Amino acid sequence: MSTTHDVINPATEESVRTIDLVGVEETDEAVARAVEVGPAWRAMAPADRGRLLRRFSEVVDEHLEELALLEVENAGHTIGNARWEAGNVRDVLAYYSAAPERLFGQQIPVAGGIDLTFKEPLGVVSIIVPWNFPMPIAGWGFGPALAAGNTVVLKPAELTPLTAMRLGELALEAGVPEGVFTVLPGRGAVVGERFVTHPDVRKVCFTGSTTVGQGIMRKASDQLKRVTLELGGKSANIVFDDADLDLAAAAAPMSFLDNAGQDCCARTRILVKRTVFDAFMERFEAGIRDVRVGDPRDEGTQMGPLVSAQQRERVRDFVEDSDTRVDVAFRGSSPEGAGYWYPPTVVLPGSTTDRVWQDEIFGPVVGVMPFDDEADAIRMANDTAYGLSGSIWTRDVGRAIRVSRAVEAGNLSVNSHSSVRYSTPFGGYKASGIGRELGPDALDAFTEVKNVFISTDN
Repeated sequence: MSTTHDVINPATEESVRTIDLVGVEETDEAVARAVEVGPAWRAMAPADRGRLLRRFSEVVDEHLEELALLEVENAGHTIGNARWEAGNVRDVLAYYSAAPERLFGQQIPVAGGIDLTFKEPLGVVSIIVPWNFPMPIAGWGFGPALAAGNTVVLKPAELTPLTAMRLGELALEAGVPEGVFTVLPGRGAVVGERFVTHPDVRKVCFTGSTTVGQGIMRKASDQLKRVTLELGGKSANIVFDDADLDLAAAAAPMSFLDNAGQDCCARTRILVKRTVFDAFMERFEAGIRDVRVGDPRDEGTQMGPLVSAQQRERVRDFVEDSDTRVDVAFRGSSPEGAGYWYPPTVVLPGSTTDRVWQDEIFGPVVGVMPFDDEADAIRMANDTAYGLSGSIWTRDVGRAIRVSRAVEAGNLSVNSHSSVRYSTPFGGYKASGIGRELGPDALDAFTEVKNVFISTDN
């Protein structure tokens, strides 16, 4: 097995950098260092730990454009998206820099004394980051984990390690002690596997496929190791007949084309009230034709390439496989020549059991189907193994609340496709995962609650 990996620019298919991959021995050494420095990091005054995280946030901000340009080469993200992603890391660090001084326990009334609770760090936390959003998903893990007093070892995806590696360097530049936050580029079967089996790693945060997440959960159970799993999605975009069709149709393209559809929150199933289906599709087609697909360095580009040739073939198979070919309603355009391009594609599934309607494609492909009434829309939206995100378009506030409560998903937006804010919880129902990231609740995933009773009867 090779001990190096060539990072390939998805837009040009050219090698960006060759990196050395760490093995089990280096992983064990990093965990040992994290264990060694853990007590000092945990014992640091909350104000001082918060100050270091604020400084880390400031250093990221100072290198924002560098990180964004690196992500364009690393993952093929558009420059606009990459700037937002680097800014999100900065903002997550700034948000959680306030957490060390606000990691409150409780005083619970009891008879015969005083009862107190404390939130204490777990120890060494491991974070396994996917290739689709290398920067923000890393920050969603290490930000609250470090704030809570844990030490962190992080494995970026093999395909897209460069920005996470740079963040590890910037942490040291900001003054985070060596060994507190370590980035380990390596293979999932080597480094990720060792995170799961190492007895000193107290928690695994994993973002990726449901199948891999299930395997991690099974193996983590051997040591009763804690897990947070953010897995797949097949989100519904429900358009009712009282919606503003112009707005709903104009917003629909980027609801599934952001990051070339490589987004677990992508609204890849559009449900439209039958009475306005044709009117919506006419507007939607115009929007798809207008999407600018091309060089991710261009400020005007809205969608870049897929991450790899393998991912492009996977997407193509959903649409063009001779055994499961689906009806293509219309397509957008994409460049020819070098780069892992695939055009925005809108399909009309024959039934709700079609593979293209049920499985996560992770590419710029969306299915559209009509529904008859509110109950029908809810049934179709919930007819999936996943439950991560979704959108509801209606002017009726009562309907918006009813449908939001009925749809089985962790993150829903009304008249919007926004799923992620660093100050609010993020996570899924069903096969979309376990636990919540971001927001004030994230710290609960990185702490133990200790209860202490002090008798006053003596």
